[in-house]
Amino acid sequence: MDKAYPATTNDEKLYELVRSVGVGLVGEANVHPFPRLMGAEDFSFFSQRMPAVLFTVGIRNESIGSIHTTHSPYFIIDEEVLPLGAAFHAGVALTYIDRKAFEL
Repeated sequence: MDKAYPATTNDEKLYELVRSVGVGLVGEANVHPFPRLMGAEDFSFFSQRMPAVLFTVGIRNESIGSIHTTHSPYFIIDEEVLPLGAAFHAGVALTYIDRKAFEL
């Protein structure tokens, strides 16, 4: 292996921003810190160049068979979650832009 993957590390300020948006959308009880993992992720190269945060939207729904992770060949997405995921990503972007505007 010529080049090892760096650790994926979240920027603390961005983490708090993402967490606050998540809590606003789905409530404190439904926002969970992601456990630390030893897996490699291409995202880590981005986080070395700029502040970044890696987050996910939970999509597990046993009633439709949505029980596998995104990298599994058996992955099935619960399409009912797509609007929430879109709202979450949009909320993160808009909150980030709004906060950056006050720093100028």
